[in-house]
Amino acid sequence: MRITQNMMNNSMLNNLRNNYAQMDRYMEQLSTGKKINRPSDDPIVAMRGIDYRSELTKVKQYERNMSELHNWMDTSDESLNQAGQALNRVREIMVQASNDTYEENQRGNMAKEVNEIRNHLIDLANTKVNNKYIFNGTNTTEPRFSKEGELLEDPKNDNGVMIEVSEGIQIRANINPSNAFSEELFDELNNIVSDLENPDASGDDFDEYLTIIDDQMNELLNERADLGARMNRVDLIENRLSQQEISTSKIMSENEDAHMEEVIMHLKMQESIYRASLAGGARIIQPSLLDFLR
Repeated sequence: MRITQNMMNNSMLNNLRNNYAQMDRYMEQLSTGKKINRPSDDPIVAMRGIDYRSELTKVKQYERNMSELHNWMDTSDESLNQAGQALNRVREIMVQASNDTYEENQRGNMAKEVNEIRNHLIDLANTKVNNKYIFNGTNTTEPRFSKEGELLEDPKNDNGVMIEVSEGIQIRANINPSNAFSEELFDELNNIVSDLENPDASGDDFDEYLTIIDDQMNELLNERADLGARMNRVDLIENRLSQQEISTSKIMSENEDAHMEEVIMHLKMQESIYRASLAGGARIIQPSLLDFLR
């Protein structure tokens, strides 16, 4: 086979282009910090990167769900705490009212305080988080009670609001509202106010309310204990998600990120090869007439 000058020139140019393309690849890795910058660079690495990114996206979504879950649970816990304190104050008033030594005007002041406590409990029952009512089951767009303490929805909605915190795992964000804030509770508070305003009511009448208040306080404690158990589980899952995010990010980095020391070394090596190719090519290209005339 006869090797012509044109064949040698074309071969040299192809080699120069290949060397330059390789050098350009390392320069791109150096500027972006990534092993690959397009799927064609390494399809296997690219496919793994897609899987890792998908996993990381899911983890971050679960973490956002966790944040909403914390808002619901923390607000619910604080509302139950305030409700417990309010009912405890009503109990103290009932103990005082059961003493027949109190005069009519003193019981009148007690009635005013109980009425304000009732209003406060109604406000707690209509608590909102991110513009959602958290004590009305799955109907988060409407309040549970009217300002008078009447249930606005019949039948009442005690359904659980479920939030996904991991693949296949959902946790209830709300409590059972009927156990914490029942229509019967507000009816009894109204009865207490009426009896306190009634001059004919005896101390024994208020003793009966103590059992009702105690039962309601126990319901609050039970709901708070159940909520606390779920909050503990949420903390455990949150820790696991945090570790999962760290490990996935690390694996994704190892899969895609370029090792800068190696890239710089390869780039320097490729530059040397490119210069050597240019020098060799200059000798191969046939001298022109001008070169002979010099």
